[in-house]
Amino acid sequence: MEKFGKAQPVRRFEDRRFITGAGQYIDDVAPEGALHAIFVRSQVAHGTFDPLDLSEVRDMPGVKLALAAEDLDALGLKSDLDTTLVKNRDGSKGAKPRRPILAEGKVRFVGDPFAMIVAETLAEAKDAAESLFADIEDLTAKVDVGPGGEPLHAEAPDNVAFDWGKGDEDRVQAIIESAAYVVRTHVVDNRVNPNSMEPRGCSAEWDGERLHFAYGGQGVWGTRDQLAKRLRLDKAAVRVTTPDVGGGFGTKGMDYPEYFVVAAAAIKLGVPVRWLSERTEAMLTDNAGRDLISDTTLAFDVDHKLIAYHVDTICNLGAYNSEYAQPIQTDLFLKVASGVYDLQDIALRCRGIYTNTTQVDAYRGAGRPEAMLALERSIDNAARQLGRDPLDLRRQNFIKPHQFPYKTALAETYD
Repeated sequence: MEKFGKAQPVRRFEDRRFITGAGQYIDDVAPEGALHAIFVRSQVAHGTFDPLDLSEVRDMPGVKLALAAEDLDALGLKSDLDTTLVKNRDGSKGAKPRRPILAEGKVRFVGDPFAMIVAETLAEAKDAAESLFADIEDLTAKVDVGPGGEPLHAEAPDNVAFDWGKGDEDRVQAIIESAAYVVRTHVVDNRVNPNSMEPRGCSAEWDGERLHFAYGGQGVWGTRDQLAKRLRLDKAAVRVTTPDVGGGFGTKGMDYPEYFVVAAAAIKLGVPVRWLSERTEAMLTDNAGRDLISDTTLAFDVDHKLIAYHVDTICNLGAYNSEYAQPIQTDLFLKVASGVYDLQDIALRCRGIYTNTTQVDAYRGAGRPEAMLALERSIDNAARQLGRDPLDLRRQNFIKPHQFPYKTALAETYD
């Protein structure tokens, strides 16, 4: 088979065990006798709370451990998460508010975890979690995708995480102003919830020298490095494995707060600890996808040849920077912004906005499908306004065979 197959069949060998019920997923591989973890989460989108009193919870039947944010340092757990930043148009870096593993006196989205309970049985862990009361004082929730509103973070008083741009905007605007035809389109790319067949989950066990962490994820090396960093362990002391995974598509490709707390609890207790998200919990806390609005402008010459393209995007990041959200609607959007069209004058702008919603991250293409939706919706709209068949307008503006290899305006070379 060639490196990139052309309609060639690929024989799969793993399907038989899946379709006969012999798959081994995260709940199937949990260590025998593992304790059960439950996370206590905010039921409001935005609010403040005083330090939690966990004394009664710790005395409940079966409870082995109860943790809030202030307990994490004692476990040797570095209690914040990493993120990837982009540069603003002025050369500065995007905002980097601290994202705690467990909420520290303030919750910023429904589902924000502020405590974890570990008990002998799942029922005992749930009973203890339901008895824990956090007196949260509501703050105004920021849910519109635009600058302003109740600030979520001091680092972004107007809730703008970044203001990124690429391309010669002055040149593109000048071409648009002098173009024979200009078509503007408003494209809404709605938020999607991944809802994988198997919810997120993990288990951890510590033998006194080495941590074994199993989770339903999309890779092991990055998670190993993050666990070692957060738990202050040597990388050689951390082993990460993934059993069969019931759906990922990007959503399980990054590290979530629960993984680090479960691992820290296993080390603290010296016995295995397991956690599996419930369906409602997953809907509230798994990173979402998309959620952006793009205003596009296409410029055509008198013969309907595309001569310029401008995109102004506002994207919803959710309450925090996730692991990869900032680059997704900027650097990754950029890579395919011109699609399959011969178009050399492009300017992009994107602003990321913090809101009191779940984080947004990679899902099914991560920025590339969003770029295609904005461009192809714009082409369709242009065809309507110009009175053209949309297929003919596309054919006219395709990159021609003799132009390959074709260097796109801002990013890639098509070979």
